[in-house]
Amino acid sequence: MVRQAWTHEALSFTPWLAENLDRLGEALGVKLEHVESEVAVTRFAADILARNVTDGTNVLIENQLEVSDHGHLGQILTYLAGLDAHTVVWVAPEFRDAHLSAIRWLNQHTGAEFAFFAVKLRVVRIGASPLAPLFDVLERPNDWEKRLQETLRQSSERSPVGDRRHAFWSAYCSQIPIEAARGKPNAAFYRWAPVGDTGLFLSRFLADRYVGLCIRGPRGTPAAEVAEQLTSVSETLATRLGVSFDAGADYLFIKTIPGSYIEPAERDRLIAWLATETERYAAALIDILGETH
Repeated sequence: MVRQAWTHEALSFTPWLAENLDRLGEALGVKLEHVESEVAVTRFAADILARNVTDGTNVLIENQLEVSDHGHLGQILTYLAGLDAHTVVWVAPEFRDAHLSAIRWLNQHTGAEFAFFAVKLRVVRIGASPLAPLFDVLERPNDWEKRLQETLRQSSERSPVGDRRHAFWSAYCSQIPIEAARGKPNAAFYRWAPVGDTGLFLSRFLADRYVGLCIRGPRGTPAAEVAEQLTSVSETLATRLGVSFDAGADYLFIKTIPGSYIEPAERDRLIAWLATETERYAAALIDILGETH
């Protein structure tokens, strides 16, 4: 009956789901906001990138109209790093036991900031009524309800420091349109941005007397692993960026500028600097790493 409702996965179901994320979000217990469909990641394209409205994190949604397969599982893991997603939702009309076990394993062995879902898509019809889609969650983190409650509590009880950080990132997103597409502002001291299909990220951060940025790997990746990846191009990158390279540092190719993000009079200058350096770093990484492949 699923094929009666949607004849083609990419041309009919993905567009429908992108416009009806509220139905999927209701099953998950979160409010979802569509960001982009068919998002390029290396040589693949992720079906839907959404945003968790409560905490501003990215949600990857991969859908099928056939029984789950290994190909989609592999793509999900590729997209997870490339899109800096915290939540992964795999939608299919039927799941193989091996794939449900894989989702269960990921929930048990990844960090608490990640959540993986297997959601069964059903279509029902009562009498002559129109076909109605239903989403049944087959796999989710064991502590998912607890996580939801904690997120809601934190969002309603932000500290004064969090309020100041949120104010800065809000101004940043309002002045730099591309940033709004990377996630809503939150109260964290850092903000990440993916760098093309390099698998790397730029972390922009706030401190009491300065702001800055550095190069990171996907969340949870040790700095030493990223340093090893960049060693062969470290001199070229250092020259291009105007910073030194320390393979043993926790923050790679770090650059800072003095200033107080708390002061409104300083805000525009710091935002402009962060935006410019973000573009410079991203362009350098894409150019230099592209030449090595």
